Amino acid sequence: MAKATTILYVGDVIGKPGRSALKAALPGLSLKYAPDLIIVNGENSAGGFGITPAIFNELLGLGVDVVTSGNHIWDKREIIDYIDTAPRLLRPANYPIEDPGSGVIVTTLMSSGVRAAVVNISGRVFMDTIDCPFRSIDKLLKDIREETPVIFVDFHAEATSEKKAMGHHLDGRVSAVIGSHTHVQTSDEVVLGGGTAYLTDAGMTGPVDSVIGIDKDIIIKKFLTKMPIRYEVAGGRTQLQGVVVEVTEDGKASSIERLCLDI
Repeated sequence: MAKATTILYVGDVIGKPGRSALKAALPGLSLKYAPDLIIVNGENSAGGFGITPAIFNELLGLGVDVVTSGNHIWDKREIIDYIDTAPRLLRPANYPIEDPGSGVIVTTLMSSGVRAAVVNISGRVFMDTIDCPFRSIDKLLKDIREETPVIFVDFHAEATSEKKAMGHHLDGRVSAVIGSHTHVQTSDEVVLGGGTAYLTDAGMTGPVDSVIGIDKDIIIKKFLTKMPIRYEVAGGRTQLQGVVVEVTEDGKASSIERLCLDI
């Protein structure tokens, strides 16, 4: 009997506190779950906004296989010229075709030899006006499914309804649809009827005593005054949030476990 593929996905890593939490937690998670594929959303890993080449390589050095992103992917200008040289760093696939980088990677897992795909797409509700994520991923899947049925989707979106709709839209055609972007973990993890693991938002990895990772006093002042203010990543106690998904040989999810660990 073929071994199931275990996928560990870590929610949005927030600045240095998030990177430190990831570094501290990964050895234990690797020992407990023996993941074949480790995916981390790193779009907020550089000071809370964007990612740099150095930080991307730092994440790879921790054992991360693929780094996904979202609407903050271009916040650090140095990543724009770099991303074409880094196939394991994804930007949303439904961004303009002229943009550098890719939103898809198909890789062979060293632990098992299984081929697996990771897809990064972005929502449009309360987000940038980009190509339709539903039609975009439909086009992508025609080619991806010829290579592998093991397909993980990071859907970086704001609206719960858009994420839920995407989960059902892809049910039975991908292994997992896991939401990112809001930094607030939801508790609706489920394996849908067609065999797709779904979670509206995996949450974040970073400081707990904060407003979605940013110093709470700064955010409160922003709401009170509506004046421009520089955001800073909060300090203090951290958590790692994410999911572990088990996928069978035919690409169907057999289980999904939500993670929320104090670090």
